[in-house]
Amino acid sequence: MELAVANIFRKSRVSAKKVKVVDGQPNLTQADINSPYIIKGIDAKEDGIKEFLFTLGCYEGETVTVISVLAENYVINIKDARYSIDEDLAKTIRV
Repeated sequence: MELAVANIFRKSRVSAKKVKVVDGQPNLTQADINSPYIIKGIDAKEDGIKEFLFTLGCYEGETVTVISVLAENYVINIKDARYSIDEDLAKTIRV
């Protein structure tokens, strides 16, 4: 059990890369594939989007990795879980 806790702690201290800024705020659509990033904030304009992302574990300070991009769908990894989100949702996640 102690080993599992140590591995989780080690994963949470991943160094983040900086994203190239395009059109103002850097967001998940500008992230490199398979590189960990720290979430700086959620810029949701619609009600409930921020709460939905929070239920996925996507909140400020958490590590997120873009696994793949196909068309306008982004497969992301948050807290050892993979989710598929669309481009509009990916734009709300600042890194």
